[in-house]
Amino acid sequence: MAREFMGRDFLLYNEPAVEMFEAAEKMPVFDWHCHLSPKEIYENKEPADIAELWLGGDHYKWRAMRSCGVDEKYITGDAPGREKFRAFASCMPSLIGNPLYHWCHLELRRYFGIDDILNSSSADKIFDEANEKIRSGGFTPRELIAGSGVTCLCTTDDPADSLEYHTLLLKEDLPFRVLPAFRPDKALGIDLPSFLPWLAQAEKVCGAPIESYARLEAFLLSRIEFFDSLGCRASDHGFSYIPYETARADELEEIFKAAKSGATVTEAQADKFRTALLRFLAKEYAARGWVMELHIGPMRNNNSRMFEAIGPDTGFDSIDDQPVARRLSRFLDSLDRENALPRTIIFTLNPRDNYVFGAMLGNFQSPEAQSKIQFGSAWWFNDNIEGMRAQMSALANLGALGKFVGMVTDSRSFLSYPRHEYFRRIACNLMGELVESGQFPYDREALKKLAEDISYRNAAEYFGIN
Repeated sequence: MAREFMGRDFLLYNEPAVEMFEAAEKMPVFDWHCHLSPKEIYENKEPADIAELWLGGDHYKWRAMRSCGVDEKYITGDAPGREKFRAFASCMPSLIGNPLYHWCHLELRRYFGIDDILNSSSADKIFDEANEKIRSGGFTPRELIAGSGVTCLCTTDDPADSLEYHTLLLKEDLPFRVLPAFRPDKALGIDLPSFLPWLAQAEKVCGAPIESYARLEAFLLSRIEFFDSLGCRASDHGFSYIPYETARADELEEIFKAAKSGATVTEAQADKFRTALLRFLAKEYAARGWVMELHIGPMRNNNSRMFEAIGPDTGFDSIDDQPVARRLSRFLDSLDRENALPRTIIFTLNPRDNYVFGAMLGNFQSPEAQSKIQFGSAWWFNDNIEGMRAQMSALANLGALGKFVGMVTDSRSFLSYPRHEYFRRIACNLMGELVESGQFPYDREALKKLAEDISYRNAAEYFGIN
């Protein structure tokens, strides 16, 4: 007999899982990696309609719509909101097995109290009912964040960002904290077209030319100190692979000057530059007790035609398959030798590398933090049932699942917080299976603590927000 669609025990297939989730669902949310806009949180405007709230900027939904043959005018184009919503709804019956199907229905239930199944037949009714709820209030960014049980969130901010909205938010009486996170990808991308425009912006911020590699380090150090003054607890870095190529100081200056003059920087030169700069930054993070997040494995902007038409972060990225282990090991070891390795969370976009990264953690643990080197949650193309189970199973087999810092939304949407519920259900069911099969004791208090720790407490302690 088929189970109820997304019923009370959705994804919970054993009694220990049900009991653990009863504890997990009561825990608050610490969203320590997201792409929410501090400007939007500060301005706190009500959305125009559910199409703007749901479809604006969500490349997960955009990719699904393209896979269903929807014209781009209904995705990133100028079609009216109702028509965009209808177009997305028409795709839903084809998304069997896709986490979007679950996320969307969780969001309709948790935020709008709508239990209807979204499809072409129900699209107009749901669109009107959701918009009526929005007009009745409770859907501003701050209300959505607070109503989702969030105690703290970390945005993603460039070193050259003024952080003006973070500064303003510090003066507000909010029931949650909004902290900046340091994301210096553009500073490290010396071989990319974005480097020189970013450098020009950095020079405006510091009010002086950045004419050398040494001056670049000095600028980034000043920004780290500024971010730290506003409560920053984390940095974040995106790489297709972690570089490790050593270079002399004079080589670094030559590479920097070549890039600033507009000359081509080779991949080997760029890796030398990135290695040196990332090591410099990591040492500064360690000195301040920051967490270093390493997101490894995306292959970005694959569709050059669409990149030229609508730009980056619009749903044309995928998974890279470069070798990662050896250079990552050398990078971590170079910092550990100097007692300068910060607490580090390593994410992989390629599930092929789950055991590579799961095994890497144990090489560099130390008593200064429980599970100082963490295996980041299943991310982006992996934040689905199979992906989350595979990541947590690898961690359980190779490390300490009970010390895992858990889920992040990695989202630009204020409606994304049911993804934490989704994760908690999957995590509880996985642990419940181990109990049910006799691989772990049926100790209710111990299981409750595991569920609560993985849902919230481990991350709060790891990042020091308690």
